[in-house]
Parts: sequence; structure tokens; C-alpha cells
Amino acid sequence: MKEKVDILISEEEIRTRILEIAEKINEDYKGEELTLICVLKGGVMFMCDLAKRLDLNVRLDFMSVSSYGAETKSSGVVKIVKDLDNSIVDKNVLVVEDIIDSGNTLSYLMDILQKRGPKSIKLCTLLDKPSRREKMDVHVDYVCFEIEDKFVVGYGLDYDQKYRNLPYIGVMELSE
Repeated sequence: MKEKVDILISEEEIRTRILEIAEKINEDYKGEELTLICVLKGGVMFMCDLAKRLDLNVRLDFMSVSSYGAETKSSGVVKIVKDLDNSIVDKNVLVVEDIIDSGNTLSYLMDILQKRGPKSIKLCTLLDKPSRREKMDVHVDYVCFEIEDKFVVGYGLDYDQKYRNLPYIGVMELSE
């Protein structure tokens, strides 16, 4: 199989949109402490760039949740690979995700985190594919980009652990 990647969202567009989202988050949490929970591995670049632009007292934590494996579509089976290191009881929590597709993973994750007693919990995603949504209970508070139903890589997103280091978001096509 040959893999081809075409730029969908440029590095500059990503940078500009993260600044805009950071401004909204700064307004919403002014004077508050905020715990960012990065959903690994795909969300790490986005969370780091976002965190650098927040004028708040920010704590970072990480979870690894998988539903893809080596496929280009979500399997629907959610598995926690790494849980949080710290308690989120009475904390303002912002879950930072790379992409929301079917919503199955995030619905499961948000339910688990809500049961842990945070003061507040919101969701921020770099990319949203609402046309693929199966779980309508997933409310996204901050969306950088809404995209069509295409398989994307780059800026943390991967295909079989490749392409995460691209500085842009690209559409990947497979051919024989």
C-alpha cells in the first residue's frame, strides 16, 4: 500500500486558531486554576501549544485511551492504556483531544472523569468530525477546526504510529 498525504490545515492556520481558543479559555477560567488532561498520544502537540498560550495556573496530566489500533476507522472498543497520575476532585478540568470522530471514546472518557468529582469539566479538541458522530451526548466546548469525514494525520495524529511529527494536518490516502 502506498500512502499519500495532502495538506488540509497549514501550520500557520493551526497556530492562529490555537491562539484564538486560548483567549476564550483564558476568559472562561480567569483567576482559576485549570487542569489540562491530554489524551495521548495524538493530543500531546496540541496540548503543549495550547498550554503555552494560557495565562492561568495550569496543571498537566495525561491519559492514554485507544480505539483505533492500526486501522483508519475507530473500532468502537475503548481501552484505557494509562490513567491519570493525580486526583481531579474539585478541580477545573479541560480534556484536550486531538480529534473527535464517532464520539465513542470521548463519551466513555468524559463519563469516567465526571464520576471522579471535578469542580467542572469541559472538552477541547483540535479537530471535530460531527458527520461521524454516533454518541450525541458528547458536548465539545472548544473546537479549533471542524472537518469532513477524511482520515487525517499530522500534528500529533497518526496512521499506525507514523506522521505524528508533521507540523500540519494532512489528509492521508492509501492506494495499491
